[in-house]
Amino acid sequence: MSAVDTGSITTTPPTGLIPRKDMRVIWVLLTAAFVAILNETTMGMAIPHLIDDLGITPIAAQWVTSAFMLTMAVVIPTTGFLLQRFTTRQVFLAALSLFSVGTLLAALAIGFEMLLIARVVQAGGTAMMMPLLMTTMMNLVPNESRGRMMGRVSIVMSLAPSIGPTMSGFLLDHFGWRSIFVVVLPIALVAMFVGWRWLTNVGETTDAPLDVLSIVLSAFGFGGIVYGLSQIGSLAEGGANPAPLTIALVVGVVALGAFLWRQVVLQRKDDALLDLRVFSSLGFSLSMAQMFLLSLAFFGTITIVPLYLQKALMLPTLDAGLIVLPGALAMGLLGPVIGRVYDSHGTRILLIPGAILAAATLWFYTTLSTTTPVWIVLVSQILLSVGLALSFTPLFTASLASLTPKFYSYGSAVIGTVQQVAGAAGIAVMVAIYTVVMNANGGPDVPAAVAHGSQVAFLIGAVIATLTVVGAFFIRKPANDDSAPQHAGH
Repeated sequence: MSAVDTGSITTTPPTGLIPRKDMRVIWVLLTAAFVAILNETTMGMAIPHLIDDLGITPIAAQWVTSAFMLTMAVVIPTTGFLLQRFTTRQVFLAALSLFSVGTLLAALAIGFEMLLIARVVQAGGTAMMMPLLMTTMMNLVPNESRGRMMGRVSIVMSLAPSIGPTMSGFLLDHFGWRSIFVVVLPIALVAMFVGWRWLTNVGETTDAPLDVLSIVLSAFGFGGIVYGLSQIGSLAEGGANPAPLTIALVVGVVALGAFLWRQVVLQRKDDALLDLRVFSSLGFSLSMAQMFLLSLAFFGTITIVPLYLQKALMLPTLDAGLIVLPGALAMGLLGPVIGRVYDSHGTRILLIPGAILAAATLWFYTTLSTTTPVWIVLVSQILLSVGLALSFTPLFTASLASLTPKFYSYGSAVIGTVQQVAGAAGIAVMVAIYTVVMNANGGPDVPAAVAHGSQVAFLIGAVIATLTVVGAFFIRKPANDDSAPQHAGH
């Protein structure tokens, strides 16, 4: 398999300083990732409006988010290959083109079917953005500055989700659900134009052939598992047929096993769609295990908290969103500071207190009731967000820094896949437990029942988070190597 020169250069040794042209590449990718994540978090609040406006059932409306998540789960595992096979500009423009076309279709959607197709197209573009951003940063940023730059990624990953629901709430109240896409589209188009004008290629590409069987197995494997997990909540509500869930999970597990076996065979020739040799690095493997547990607890918790605020404390939707907002803002704004600490002192000084703080807060969440003062929930949410910020930034950086540059793209794809599957599993398990306990104690119209269901769901999150306290002691910052970052060329 030969390397193809894309105009990249590898010249100066790492000094901690990032050339201006490389920073320009990073800022273009950060902006595009912000737009994609912002869009991903806007649709949850729109579901009631879609039900009324399009005359569809709640189950059908939920597919607007489920189809997006499914598409992400299918596409993300392929991004390792895409980033090896195609140039930075090609992947970026393909991602933003898909995203922009999907956004335009959604804004013009005249029915549910067209909106669903639009969301799938959007998700195809979104799935490429974070792996592209993280791979490019690892290639351009010197070892001693990686924590600081990953801190900026944390800003994007925290601020976009915190702004998304607030923005969509305002637009939904005043202009309707199509306005969400009307606002996002020009931002995406500007980002695409700037990238087309200024983005340069990073690293080299390879001429590895595309293995169609791997794509099919990946789609059935990751897609089946995520779909099956997403149906657990519906089954917990009662009356749902368990057969589709069972079939999806069985097909998903079997296909995933076949996919993994296929990659082991193909990686002997460097032709794998998702090269699993990244797990030969102990540091990467430990970081992924920690990230899986954190994502499992985190995504489930942030799904239950709004339900508790609105149904147990009886807060209006806007007030519930404002309770969550300060924590998300704190998580994002702390990112650069945490990144600098990582660069100077490594992982343990961040991961250990972060895991303890997150676990302790979730254990406190198991005591929340209908009489808990709102300000206590607000403070608790901030503390949880700080604990997660202390964890995610060093994990992102340490995991990829444990790999050689050849495997950055595959490592980024694995990170995205782990988060997607763990997030789906966390949401499915905690929502199912919440639903069963709530219904057994009176149903969603009884605040005490909602509070009790939330407590038991938070208990699951607390137990999972406690395991990360142990894991935090085993993850270390990889020793700096002597390889130079790959500066962008023209």
